[in-house]
Amino acid sequence: MSKPSKIDQYFKRKNAEANTKSPNIENSQVSLTNSPNFRNPPLKAQRIETNPVITQLLERDPGLRPQIWVHDVNQRDEIRRAYIMAGPYQPRLSEYPKSGPEKHRRRFQSSWFDSFPSWLEYSPIKDAAFCLPCYLFNTPSAHPKCKAYTVNGFNVWRKVKDGKNCAFLNHVGKDPNSSHKKAEKSCEDLMRQSQHLPQVFNRYSSQEIENNRLRLKTTVEAIRYLAFQGCSFRGHDESKNSLNHGNFLQLLKAFASNNEKIADVILDKAPKHASYISPNIQKEILHVFSMKVKKAIREEIGDAKFCLILDESRDESKKEQMAVVLRFVDKDGFVRERFFGLVHVSNTSAVTLKDGIYSLLSHNNLSIQNIRGQGYDGASNMRGEWNGLQALILKDCPYAYYIHCLAHRLQLALVAVSHEIVPIHHFFTKLSSVVNIVGASCKRNEELKRAQAADIEYMISIDELESGRGLNQIGTLQRPGDTRWSSHFRSVSNLITMFSATCSVLLNIIEDGTNAFQRGDADAAYEAMTSFEFVFILHLMKEIMAITDILCQALQSKSQDILHAMHLVSSTKALIQKFRDDGWITLLNQVKSFCEVRNIDIPEMNAQYVARQGRARRQEDNFTVAEHYRVNLFYAVIDCQLQELSSRFNEHAVQLLILSSALDPRECRESFRIGDVCQLADKFYPADFTDVDKMNLKIQLEHYEYNVVQHPEFKSLSTISDLSQWLVSTRKATIFPLVYRIIVLVLTLPVSTATTERSFSAMRIVKTRLRNKMEDEFLTDSLIMYIEREIAEKLSIESIVNEFRDMKERRIPF
Repeated sequence: MSKPSKIDQYFKRKNAEANTKSPNIENSQVSLTNSPNFRNPPLKAQRIETNPVITQLLERDPGLRPQIWVHDVNQRDEIRRAYIMAGPYQPRLSEYPKSGPEKHRRRFQSSWFDSFPSWLEYSPIKDAAFCLPCYLFNTPSAHPKCKAYTVNGFNVWRKVKDGKNCAFLNHVGKDPNSSHKKAEKSCEDLMRQSQHLPQVFNRYSSQEIENNRLRLKTTVEAIRYLAFQGCSFRGHDESKNSLNHGNFLQLLKAFASNNEKIADVILDKAPKHASYISPNIQKEILHVFSMKVKKAIREEIGDAKFCLILDESRDESKKEQMAVVLRFVDKDGFVRERFFGLVHVSNTSAVTLKDGIYSLLSHNNLSIQNIRGQGYDGASNMRGEWNGLQALILKDCPYAYYIHCLAHRLQLALVAVSHEIVPIHHFFTKLSSVVNIVGASCKRNEELKRAQAADIEYMISIDELESGRGLNQIGTLQRPGDTRWSSHFRSVSNLITMFSATCSVLLNIIEDGTNAFQRGDADAAYEAMTSFEFVFILHLMKEIMAITDILCQALQSKSQDILHAMHLVSSTKALIQKFRDDGWITLLNQVKSFCEVRNIDIPEMNAQYVARQGRARRQEDNFTVAEHYRVNLFYAVIDCQLQELSSRFNEHAVQLLILSSALDPRECRESFRIGDVCQLADKFYPADFTDVDKMNLKIQLEHYEYNVVQHPEFKSLSTISDLSQWLVSTRKATIFPLVYRIIVLVLTLPVSTATTERSFSAMRIVKTRLRNKMEDEFLTDSLIMYIEREIAEKLSIESIVNEFRDMKERRIPF
């Protein structure tokens, strides 16, 4: 009998089918949000995402995840490290299911998480408790008692908090060599990389470690700078012979040129196995920044309720991206709207959008049940009452009230006027034509600027304009767009300012145009511009839109609250009504003066009005030209605008806002309606107030009326947002916690989707035509850094380096 010649012959190869059961996770970084004690549980079990290159997911729910020994032996440490960084799965539900004997049914208590924060886990699927360290270092041959907290789960709740016989204390054990404490020690050793064999055998001097850390810190600083500026990292050609190595390497060279210590350790002077400049390293560091920013936002939210603000748009690579913004009130009473991520969706159906939102929220430990508002645009897939996104979320969370973006409503009201009234529709068509003709080429733009400069110089010489720094700047004409907020107002205002210069350019085209088409179009545009009707409508729309633009700008504020927004709508309608009542004479004189200066023919106002283009045959009434402009244009446009505003901003009929207005400081000073506030809590927020809370709320409101409403400083508060901040700063929020809670819930309601619109503007800056191959996670990380710079700037370089070190086992110490 011959002896085995190879060591392989002593062992049997594992069945290939058994190997396929283990998750296909390469030995690389596992990325996840480092939040060990999250408060709000997801509707579904959360999963841990691996490295951006890997698409495999690790199960968070301890009742569903496979045992650690199922994974490949070469991947277990990476998986363990991922779970340790994520922390124990601790969903804090509003109510846990009861179990046990019928007469003595008991349930899991969320307070147990506070008593055993480092290891205790709960599985909503199995309604059982588990131990994270014991799971991570469990073996098939472990003692049967260990299976209660690693395989089967423990759910005999009567044995918990039972004095010395507490099941959780017995699991931990008093013996320092208990299986649980050994598992905890193994977790500590795994995360302490200085004890790992590669670093023990490969001894590095303190100077080498210091150089490695300085090199990595320089890379981190360069990545942070580029992310803040929305710049690309890598160049097209980063070889030694390239003249431009890309922003990242060029920035490192700039750092080296100004610091000798950095110059001695980076780039060519760095060891090849620890240069920290590869694309993967750049992505890992950027992902660490993104994780820590999202963790900071998650800590800002805490246990507070929040609102979803969503919108979708296509990026440069024709991918449909959904921007997610969370609105909430922080611990200081300030309203915050934080960009929380970009979700790539395959289509824009309501179900797909809902799945993407739920996945993002659950991954960051945010409970669906804590949603208290939804803010979207008016797309049917969003606002549909039966199958829209807001309806699907309302089924899961009945208190996530949907409010159509107020800024979109205002824009729709303005667009409706420009389309429904025929003369106004013709006016904006002619205005677009003028902008197109004058801005058709660089030559015409230069002519427009020269003409405007000459016009400004002349007006200053005759003391019609004031001179000063920042005044009378050269501008351009802007085309009105139905989907661009304030574009109609800016287009009209710019044309009034540049009216004479625009006419000069058109006259030059009429005289010197290269062909008859150009000369004919310019002549038609000039004839339209220099008509009295065009000038009248130009000034009329400017006056109306100047009033509504104040509302448009206010609605885009992140800290705007719904009650103040509706007050602004009311004041806007009142100002437009006042303009209708008292503004006719002033407007007419203004238009006449404008026409006289520019030699535009002014019709005889007392003459009989005759409709143009043969329409006089159908003209039934005899009225003057002045009556035509006052009735058919002035009154008609204003009445249409008021009607659109009233129909689209009809929240005065919604009971939620009627009751919420009882908390508005301006209305509280007139009469404090305690009954409305109590009804608001009882009818619209029953999940946030128990029966005992509702009784105490009424008592607190009675004291609140005397201690807060009648306080001298209360008179200076104008909005409910100001009230929230004042209550926190004066510590009255702790005296009246239930009143403050209902105020926070009202403040959480959305106003507009302006923050998501801004995130798409940022997306177009970050993901350009030259960067259209950016991966989704890389794009999201870049946007979080670019948009939430306020938070990212507070992150220390040391914390980023330490987090980067703990993400995976590093061969080189730093």
